[in-house]
Amino acid sequence: MMILMNYYAIQTKTRSEEKFIRLFRSLHPHLNFPMYFPKKQLINRQKGVLKPSIHAVFPGYIFIEAEHDDLLASQWEFRKTKSFYRFLKSNQDISPLAGKDLELVFHFINMAGALAGISKVEYNENSRIIVLEGPLAGLEGKIIKVDKRKKRAKVKLNLYDDSFVIDFAFEIIGKAEFKEGDA
Repeated sequence: MMILMNYYAIQTKTRSEEKFIRLFRSLHPHLNFPMYFPKKQLINRQKGVLKPSIHAVFPGYIFIEAEHDDLLASQWEFRKTKSFYRFLKSNQDISPLAGKDLELVFHFINMAGALAGISKVEYNENSRIIVLEGPLAGLEGKIIKVDKRKKRAKVKLNLYDDSFVIDFAFEIIGKAEFKEGDA
């Protein structure tokens, strides 16, 4: 995967990410950095009724696409915006995402509209989940728990040496066909 631009993470007040982006854009219209706030769709059961809801993939984090020098020159505008907490790794060491961190974030911001929808899965005869498509594709090795009743998979994701356990919704398509040699 070849990514040409740098991506940076900033931490904001949780559940204020979109508000932060709107406020930053209104206060600094001359700074048009692409900003990403990946979201996921979940299905919640309320009083027996299934209702879709949208949640942050990385609560409290916004990702910015920028050249390093441009971001450093504009860091005070970010820092003075309400609900800003810090740049990652720190305000003294503003570092672009790299390696597995960058791949993970790019996995979610590269989705259409940055909304992680509902994955389509099957189960094999060992009750192991097989992801056919959706945001769980490629994250199978990070699944730590599957709740078939709620149709959610808990995935452990790491970003800047922090671990997050995040729920993703899935839809069961059927039982996978057993192939000779499958374990």
